[in-house]
Amino acid sequence: MTTKEIFPKGEKATENFTGDTWVQMLTVDGANFDAMSYNVTFAPGSRTDWHSHPGGQILYCTSGKGCYQEKGKSIQHLKAGDVVEIKPDIVHWHGAAPDEEFVHLGISTQLSKGPATWYGAVSDEEYNLEN
Repeated sequence: MTTKEIFPKGEKATENFTGDTWVQMLTVDGANFDAMSYNVTFAPGSRTDWHSHPGGQILYCTSGKGCYQEKGKSIQHLKAGDVVEIKPDIVHWHGAAPDEEFVHLGISTQLSKGPATWYGAVSDEEYNLEN
């Protein structure tokens, strides 16, 4: 772990991401908390697929430069200290800027409403539109 890392980098993600991404699960007791939390590290240019959460999601940006986009809206550029509140069922993606690693803590809320729904990869054209 480098001095900048707060949580371990975790395991390399194998599904629902483009590029190199690592996920470290932090809390997984959905039965008691109705939420789960995780640390996600994105290599430059990497990102999630389009997806939505029936209970919503919160992102706490901890380092680097990132991107967030809701379907049909412009890309938002993110930096350490930014917080993104994603309402239930909003189709979106998030990941690193093209030139810098990005790390965020994620919280999936209201897990009792069901798991995330995945809609497919964010194309390079969509990703590069405003980056």
